[in-house]
Amino acid sequence: MDITSQRPDCFLKNNRPSLNTYHLILASNSPRRKELLAGIDVQYEIRTLPDIDESYPGTLPHEEIAGYLARKKALAYLSELRDDELLITADTIVLLNGLILGKPAGKEDAKRMLSILSGKTHRVITGVCLTSTGKQIGFSDTACVTFGNLSEEEIDYYLMAYNPMDKAGAYGVQEWIGYVGVEKIEGSYFNVMGLPIFKVYRELKRF
Repeated sequence: MDITSQRPDCFLKNNRPSLNTYHLILASNSPRRKELLAGIDVQYEIRTLPDIDESYPGTLPHEEIAGYLARKKALAYLSELRDDELLITADTIVLLNGLILGKPAGKEDAKRMLSILSGKTHRVITGVCLTSTGKQIGFSDTACVTFGNLSEEEIDYYLMAYNPMDKAGAYGVQEWIGYVGVEKIEGSYFNVMGLPIFKVYRELKRF
């Protein structure tokens, strides 16, 4: 018997772990990040600013880029943050043999990226920054994703049927391409989606 089904919603709400010390702000329009944060049963507000500079020093080690950009995004919001608010910023990059694959510039660029990823293992690194007016912590997570060989027909179909223009590496692992193309993932599946929610939850509790 499902015990939770016999209990009123108020029981569940009153007994779930509380993360309500701060009013949470998610600085992202990503549907995946919204879904993942909602999945841990927290209330949050979406707040985004236009035209945030996402450049980074050319000398920065590739493994540090996502974390650097997450902190840089947080800085843009800091002046508007209230004392009772906790801001969540994140950035995801795809790395293949030293090559950084960000969001594609268009369908031809997306096709190029997927062709490069086909039959190879790449790393997905997501950097996260939690910021209040008096404190900031940052962390990152890495997953290794192995693609099987993708045919040109499969790549063309994915680009026609889906819209990966807003995704690093030109793919969403939760979409068709992930079902038919991803052979294995070493690390957090949710990190590949765009937010290492296991780590986010624990860091929110610590914060």
